[in-house]
Amino acid sequence: MTDATPSTDAGGTFRLVYRSRSRIPEEQRRQELRNLFNQARYNNKQHQLTGALLLRDDTFVQTLEGDEQVVRDLFARIERDSRHEAVEVLETGTVPGRVFVRWAMARVSDDGESDINLIAHVDGIAPAAHRGDRTPEQEAVLQSMRDAAPARTGTP
Repeated sequence: MTDATPSTDAGGTFRLVYRSRSRIPEEQRRQELRNLFNQARYNNKQHQLTGALLLRDDTFVQTLEGDEQVVRDLFARIERDSRHEAVEVLETGTVPGRVFVRWAMARVSDDGESDINLIAHVDGIAPAAHRGDRTPEQEAVLQSMRDAAPARTGTP
């Protein structure tokens, strides 16, 4: 098998889902988010974390899965990260298994756009399955992430 599939102990996997507001200035957002995704994918692979990140307008919603202490340590760094404010935990707990077992970090897009699904291989990161190849469990978590990031209703 060529996938570097993170191990899960018999007791399940720890999952944490949070929401925050982006403090990244709009004119810097594209480059900063590219850097953030690249670093997250690399670090998550190194620490056997999996998950997905959605950015809608100024709202981040992220799901992290893995060893509880590793996930909690990462979340503590996120809470201190100057790119985030109003950080709020939406869900924590042990689940039967990883929903994003093959995704070191996926970029979840708004409805109507393509997601960027990525697999952690032993030789690097590669594109994964298309939207139609997702499991019902993945779709359920992704939908709850989208629901947690309300769309902007108007301009201030």
